[in-house]
Amino acid sequence: MFFCILFNYTILRDTKDVLVVTAKGSSAEIIPFLKTWVNLPMAVGFMLLYTKLANVLSKQALFYSVILPFIGFFVAFGFFLYPLSNYIHPEAFADKLLNILGPRFLGPLAIMRIWSFCLFYVMAELWGSVVISVLFWGFANQITTVEEAKRFYPLFGLGANVALIFSGRTVKYFSNLRKNLGPGVDGWAISLKAMMSIVVLMGFTICLLYWWVNNYVPLPTRSKKKKEKPKMGTMESLKFLVSSRYIRDLATLVVAYGISINLVEVTWKSKLKAQFPSPNEYSSFMGDFSTATGIATFTMMLLSQFIFEKYGWGVAAKITPTVLLLTGVGFFSLILFGDPLGPSLLKFGITPLLAAVYVGAMQNIFSKSAKYSLFDPCKEMAYIPLDEETKVKGKAAIDVVCNPLGKSGGALIQQFMILTFGSLANSTPYLGGVLLVIVLAWLAAAKSLDTQFTALRREEELEKEMERAAVKIPVVAENATGNGSLASGSALNPKAGDSMGSSSGTSTPQNI
Repeated sequence: MFFCILFNYTILRDTKDVLVVTAKGSSAEIIPFLKTWVNLPMAVGFMLLYTKLANVLSKQALFYSVILPFIGFFVAFGFFLYPLSNYIHPEAFADKLLNILGPRFLGPLAIMRIWSFCLFYVMAELWGSVVISVLFWGFANQITTVEEAKRFYPLFGLGANVALIFSGRTVKYFSNLRKNLGPGVDGWAISLKAMMSIVVLMGFTICLLYWWVNNYVPLPTRSKKKKEKPKMGTMESLKFLVSSRYIRDLATLVVAYGISINLVEVTWKSKLKAQFPSPNEYSSFMGDFSTATGIATFTMMLLSQFIFEKYGWGVAAKITPTVLLLTGVGFFSLILFGDPLGPSLLKFGITPLLAAVYVGAMQNIFSKSAKYSLFDPCKEMAYIPLDEETKVKGKAAIDVVCNPLGKSGGALIQQFMILTFGSLANSTPYLGGVLLVIVLAWLAAAKSLDTQFTALRREEELEKEMERAAVKIPVVAENATGNGSLASGSALNPKAGDSMGSSSGTSTPQNI
């Protein structure tokens, strides 16, 4: 399931960037506006709908109700919306507004100009936060204990990240396919249809596997010790989640990751468009980038099991922010001090722009591989000791809202910097400073969460020990005496049970 979900996500992620960044009348500047004003409201709307549905639907019905609309949309986009885009996009109206408002409004106006591409962008983003985080990991957390998770979550990722390598090759293959088509043929439309067909096929495979697991695999029963909470309405759920320090720390981790990766990523994508202006070249580079991310993540996954076993949850949770900070400093330094290095780079046949593209790609690859191999398993393990209500609703709130909130936070910071300092390039040193502050807050939240997680784990283990002890004592008592009533007494009071057992044992021969 995870392989299919990530295979789709990689195709969708690479395609969404190509669509919105290289479209006529658009640029990388559209991304901060999209993430803040379109993606975030849709994510909040989804979370509110999901918490309502979680109260009325069974877990299986909820899974299908969420995933099937995604599959339907991607069919519609590949076969109807994209081929009709010239007729349904208000190009002339957007040009008229741009002439009136000026080039500063290129980003917001591009959202209206290419609205169907923006809708695809948001659905692709939501596939990441909804289908990966809420549906897949929610299902995994239901059927896995913390001990199993330490062993198997890195392995889930290991198998799934092979998907990055394969889907990266798939994107590359369809990008190069366009070169062999005759003049006047829209190669992008043909490859988009092919890629959306693969996405839909994988989507139905996910549904089939989920149905099979639920019907034919004996799932483990969880400890019933967690007291059932009454079903909460949407506002009560939000108040409850905000009041929990554990959930707040988890949310800080997710928001901090979103802001940090976004601060670097948009700057990198603006350099990427300058280096690869055509959709073919851009898409081809993104295919290679996804394959490299898959290989790096695969290697990190092998290491992550050792890190969890040897150093535990706390150390594993702090590696991703540390990697992001170090690689981010390297990327921003190259952009700031790249010009003096120009002549030296040209000796190797590399321009400062291309060097910035490659260093930014390396930064992204290392950060994403640390996220997939350590950050995601750490975050998912943190949900396991929680009760069912907190787990389902906390997960929806954190993964569906905090994920885009982090990205929107990064985008808002960039919008503020662009308006204050005139351009993204002028604000680069300040973005570096913001990155440092965010990562330090992230490390503090990870440390706080580690203490709480360890305490919850101890509590859960203690209760399991007590459950085991309560099961063992009545069995021994019953075997010794053949008296069922003594067993229930002994479960409540072991000492009393023992003394009763021994007296009963001595009295039996006299009765005979």
